[in-house]
Amino acid sequence: MDGKRIREYWSNEMQALLDTYKQFQVLIPAKNRNGADHNGEDGRYVETLIREYLKRYLPKDLEVLTGFILRPAVKTGLKNKCRQDQQDMHSTQLDIIVYDSAKYPIFQRFGESVIVPPEGVVGIISVKKHLHDTDVTHELSVLKKAATLCKCENDKNVNIRGPFLALVAMDSFEKKEKCTEDWIFAKMQQEYKSEEDYFDDLIGYIGALSKWSIFKKRPKTGAKAEYIFFDHTDEEQHIGFQFLLTGLLSVYYDETRNFISRPGFTAFPSYRNCNKK
Repeated sequence: MDGKRIREYWSNEMQALLDTYKQFQVLIPAKNRNGADHNGEDGRYVETLIREYLKRYLPKDLEVLTGFILRPAVKTGLKNKCRQDQQDMHSTQLDIIVYDSAKYPIFQRFGESVIVPPEGVVGIISVKKHLHDTDVTHELSVLKKAATLCKCENDKNVNIRGPFLALVAMDSFEKKEKCTEDWIFAKMQQEYKSEEDYFDDLIGYIGALSKWSIFKKRPKTGAKAEYIFFDHTDEEQHIGFQFLLTGLLSVYYDETRNFISRPGFTAFPSYRNCNKK
């Protein structure tokens, strides 16, 4: 198979993204270190940049938002009461939520900041300017908890494929005593338990777009997830962004999501009698 034109196209697009990222540091430079002078705004700029690039290429049904996931303990579909013994639960604030707003409603929206039900969540992405040692464990935990909220069944009692999970940075802290992929994978092994965590709970992508990528392969037959590592050459900076698009589109087009069920979006008091018939 060829695809040379597509690879060259994505290489050019990712070089443009990385060049745009550097422009913020050119205009607002830090005095005694690399980077911009304002860490908070620098981080928000990276998050906005990645969000804008995803918007360009994802189907228009998908919005790229930020905010919270709220899983209400209410009936879903026509008569699915699988949440009847649960309580309302919500996530922490999430950097990027890729959401199918063409098929599913939104509880609350302030610009691009939203509170959404879990059924329409296609992807959840944490964004860092630089990926540090402590970031990995914390973000893996946040993403796993958010993914747990998104476990849903449709009206045919079929599990809907969970959202694609990713941790994305522009650059990363490098360990001197251990190679990058080994220290990342060691952190993952600390967070995930083979007897507890389902495939969809596991992160789909971790990477520094300018340097390296780790991607989760879906097993062809029941067994275990497999992670593959790529050290980017100068011509391969497109790999990370392509993995993001591949993971998001894989969930969006998954056959379990073709049968749409009504989400848990309304709630009435149990056994409340009407005032008049």
